[in-house]
Amino acid sequence: MKTYFECWAGVATDLFAQALAGEPELTEALPKPLAAGSFGFATTVSGDLAGRFAVVLDGSVLESPLLGEGVDQKAGWSELLREVADAAVGELLASTGKKCRVEKFEETSGESKVSGAFQLKSGQRAWSILVRDEVRSPVPVASTEPVTQEQPPALSPGLELLLDVELEASLRFGCREMPLGELLDLGPGDVVQLDRHVADPVDLIVGDKIVARGEVILVNGNFGLRVTEVAAPRKRLESIRCLF
Repeated sequence: MKTYFECWAGVATDLFAQALAGEPELTEALPKPLAAGSFGFATTVSGDLAGRFAVVLDGSVLESPLLGEGVDQKAGWSELLREVADAAVGELLASTGKKCRVEKFEETSGESKVSGAFQLKSGQRAWSILVRDEVRSPVPVASTEPVTQEQPPALSPGLELLLDVELEASLRFGCREMPLGELLDLGPGDVVQLDRHVADPVDLIVGDKIVARGEVILVNGNFGLRVTEVAAPRKRLESIRCLF
């Protein structure tokens, strides 16, 4: 079932091609920090899905008259992105039956967390667009009954001695099986599509085991992980024990 993010991406691709000069192309890309001068707009959605959806653009896009000569480019982007937000709500209803509406559309100076990224290319120039997607199904009211949390397993004296040992952890964005012939034919500029959407959580890997999942964020210009899921303490410990 389509998410608001997917509906927004499809609508933006179509409307950008119609409204912007230079036959622009919008494609998904890996997120990267934006330079000073970036600007953006945030949409607040309510209904069957609710939350905030922010779009931040590379400030240098304002130097190109994509919206026409003599036009206030920032105001033009505001109008275009508002139109995309409204159309995405309509696309969501048409494709999933979920009823939503745009409650608020406002300017945002920047976002600390990134859910996905796009590249807007026109001619020889290209600009990055970062997206923060917090539009979700409403969370049901939590039960008032107390929740018993699993306690970490007791560590053996021998294992306690290893707690200060540093382990290499890596993030896995996705994977794909490829024939050897395709691997040998890879060259600069080729694109390898993975089995995971940009809005899906990424895996934190220790050894060959998944110990947590989360969302990619930017921290002082570097990639980071905001953890949203972790393995149960006992399973986490068992996955790490395989290294010893």
